[in-house]
Amino acid sequence: MAERISPSHFHRRDDVPDWRFVLGRIEASFTAESFDKGAAFVKAVADAAEAADHHPDIDLRYPGRAHIRLTTHSEGGVTDKDVELAQAISRLAADHGMTSDPTKAAAVEVAIDAIDIPKVKPFWRAVLGYVDDSAEDVVLRDPNGVGPQFWFQQMDEPRPQRNRIHIDVSVPHDLAEERVQAALDAGGVLVTDQYARSFWVLADAEGNEACVCTWQDRD
Repeated sequence: MAERISPSHFHRRDDVPDWRFVLGRIEASFTAESFDKGAAFVKAVADAAEAADHHPDIDLRYPGRAHIRLTTHSEGGVTDKDVELAQAISRLAADHGMTSDPTKAAAVEVAIDAIDIPKVKPFWRAVLGYVDDSAEDVVLRDPNGVGPQFWFQQMDEPRPQRNRIHIDVSVPHDLAEERVQAALDAGGVLVTDQYARSFWVLADAEGNEACVCTWQDRD
């Protein structure tokens, strides 16, 4: 059986510098000199994944950036199997002359405040064409693995303001304060940092909210 690894344990390691823990998975981003070299790298990763019988999600974009996500679905999180494959992928990236940029790791979720989640959730499942997440009953996910997750936040009473949907942006822990400051410099407002380092609540000039989130202080 694979051994689960917490975010704090993962980031105490010094043998996975290309990778960051984001939203229940580990991610890395590598860039090649050209698209065909990026494709060759992806093929090498696919071969390594087949040999390990453990498969990542890979996104290859022009001009040659490969973004890779790893998690062990059967265990509901990151395990030693992911770490072993991450190390192998980093070695392949070095062999293929790829450059690494850990700050490219990120994930976006859309959060909807709801009093009656079972009543609201079916509408969003239908209109988005999404499916229920097997691990979280308040989460809907894109069956194609492309769109952001939608999750439903339980409210005790209706919010008086119009904004009842906010965006969660999960970033590498070592990028969070920089991202928060960039949002403030762009005209944003800090609603609260009470929950930092787990998340900061920000808003634009008209009060529409977004949270910058990390794994810290959660495990």
